[in-house]
Amino acid sequence: MRTGEVLSLEPGEGIGEQRGVLRGSGVVTVEKTLSILEIVAERGGASAKEVSQALGYPLPTVYRLLQSLVQSDYLIHLKGECRFELGYKLDRLGVSLHRQIGVPTPVRAEIARLHETAQAAGYFAVYRGADVVVAYVVDSPAHPRLIPLNFGFHEAAHATAFGKILLAGMSAEQVGQYLEVHGMPRLTGTTITSREELDAELSAVASRGIAWEREEFVPGMTCAANGVRNGAGMIVGSVAISVPSGQISGTREREIERILRDASNHVSKYYRSGQVRRPSADTGRVM
Repeated sequence: MRTGEVLSLEPGEGIGEQRGVLRGSGVVTVEKTLSILEIVAERGGASAKEVSQALGYPLPTVYRLLQSLVQSDYLIHLKGECRFELGYKLDRLGVSLHRQIGVPTPVRAEIARLHETAQAAGYFAVYRGADVVVAYVVDSPAHPRLIPLNFGFHEAAHATAFGKILLAGMSAEQVGQYLEVHGMPRLTGTTITSREELDAELSAVASRGIAWEREEFVPGMTCAANGVRNGAGMIVGSVAISVPSGQISGTREREIERILRDASNHVSKYYRSGQVRRPSADTGRVM
């Protein structure tokens, strides 16, 4: 997309005068362009007509924005098939994102060990600015990850075990700021949706050091997590697992907590070594 095409100002007008115009044209154009990109990604490719029908945008508008995306290498046009697919520049963006969130090799190895030892999908989550983000997942056909807990998932911290651990490491003000952005949507019949109840839960999590969520995120699934701490004792990440609720018993629960504490200790040692620099929960500054 060409910057001048999207955010250009009319001659003789300043930025302040153009806010309404930008909202009415430039920003809307950006939103439409991103929606088109998402549709093409979700469908594994699409024709201009399919995009137009899916989004309700006029066909000439769709053609214009598709052409802009093709010129910028965000999409490619398969002329023989009359369809558009993702372009090669997106791969570079993905690589860059993984690099920025970057999970060091020793931490990846520890999450793999967690998966094998616990016989459950293993997760590693971190703060990224004010967000709680899934940074790495290890699963298998026998122990699949929860959908949609893939790399980059950053919603529903109030309903996930790894989210609760990280929220418990925030101040009350930071938790409030997070909830203002993300809210507390009800995902299942047992999801916590009140701030008072969540505060009580986070207090218990901070005291115990282990967070559990029992079918609060996905029906029939239970998750547990433990915090990862840096040299200053601050929580900077969390290790977590997910298992079918039917597999949880008193003995299994104690085993999972032991395995999580062991994994957390190993990952925390790496962070305490000073080899990892990770953004804090409030401003994104490096700790």
